[in-house]
Amino acid sequence: MSEQIVKAEHLVKRIGGITAVDGVSFSIEPGQIFGYLGPNGAGKTTTISILSTYLPATSGDALVGGFSVRREPLKVKEIIGVVPQEIALYPTLTAMQNLRFCGKMYNLQGSMLDGRCREMLELVKLWERRDSRIEEFSGGMKRRINLAAGMLHRPRFLLLDEPTVGIDPQSRERIFDTIFKIRDDGTTVLYTSHYMEEVELLCDHIAIMDRGKIIAAGTLKDLLKMLGEGGMIELEVSPPGCASGLEEAISRLEDVTGARREENRLFISSVSSARTLAPVMKLVEAGGCEVSSLELYSPNLEKLFIHLTGKELRE
Repeated sequence: MSEQIVKAEHLVKRIGGITAVDGVSFSIEPGQIFGYLGPNGAGKTTTISILSTYLPATSGDALVGGFSVRREPLKVKEIIGVVPQEIALYPTLTAMQNLRFCGKMYNLQGSMLDGRCREMLELVKLWERRDSRIEEFSGGMKRRINLAAGMLHRPRFLLLDEPTVGIDPQSRERIFDTIFKIRDDGTTVLYTSHYMEEVELLCDHIAIMDRGKIIAAGTLKDLLKMLGEGGMIELEVSPPGCASGLEEAISRLEDVTGARREENRLFISSVSSARTLAPVMKLVEAGGCEVSSLELYSPNLEKLFIHLTGKELRE
């Protein structure tokens, strides 16, 4: 197996009295598109900031391309590209002027710089708008230039933080095409997004983070097995408090592979939701509860994400 492009070991980052990253370890193989998911405040951006050497870790370390982010940050910066969630472009400069400025920061000069600027603008389908100012572009076009800027120096490892927020479907498809193209050309990608369908489409390997920890990781197929190959049952019961004794009883049913309670909602994974539903309903009735809502569904990443992190929105 080829050398891992990223190997993070026991990363910890404390900011004030908060542990934003809490003992995170993972690895990324060359050529992967690695999905990084988590609710707001989970620690994703802090992890990305450590990998890009923008923030130092409190403890632990990560090797990027074999270089330590703690001891060799300048070496790491030479081989990575970063596309932040915020548009990192000068609005009054043209697309070409922005890319030339970024390229010079990576020590690109002369014909090589001009050639790379043209190559990237053609890749994101904006060469014809090279002399237009960024402030004249749509949100999707700005995102595409933002992506082009992060790829100018042919990074071995590209970090993309929510690259499709607030853009039109056509620009999203163009960004997807670009990501696949640069992956095929040898760049490894870390992709952070709240859009589950994007991660399902793009990513070879996925890590789900919550409260500073990675709580699940694997291929999409491996992760969905956590919900049970037969699907999920999600039900809400009333009156308030009656679900407190049901979780343990349901988890002992023959076909149930997992059960979790969140207030008055029960999330049940099973090898066969069809066979499991009847005995679950018997337990609900025996517990003096009534069903307020009921949903059966096949495993998907969005349902797994909610199953693992809960429905509560955390800022």
